[in-house]
Amino acid sequence: MEMIIDFPGGARVDAHFGNTTVNTDQPPEASAPTPFAIFLASIGTCAGIYVLGFCQQRGLPTDGIRIIQRMHSDPFSGMIGKIDLEIQVPPTFPEKYEPALIRAADLCAVKKHMEQPPQFEVYTKKTEYQLN
Repeated sequence: MEMIIDFPGGARVDAHFGNTTVNTDQPPEASAPTPFAIFLASIGTCAGIYVLGFCQQRGLPTDGIRIIQRMHSDPFSGMIGKIDLEIQVPPTFPEKYEPALIRAADLCAVKKHMEQPPQFEVYTKKTEYQLN
């Protein structure tokens, strides 16, 4: 998979892949979320895809189900040291499925990649820039 990252103006930085563009921006005049906010949102939404799929496969309604994601910063590094994903279910949700629902959310590919992060290589390459 390849993404093209460009700089459309101001503090905006966009990612393009396939037919999709992810717009990002930085405060104070942000017109889109910051890259870090999108990164954090990818964790909860990825878990949400697995929760949704679990419920759909079993014919369970998703009304009243939501995930609350809480980030806890490490006071020494200022980095996020812990992320909680609280899956809120309505009182009518079958209790027998709650452990399996947690296991389903645990399958999130974003979370798994954070647990075993990829290696990064950052480098430059001179090239002729062409506008599309």
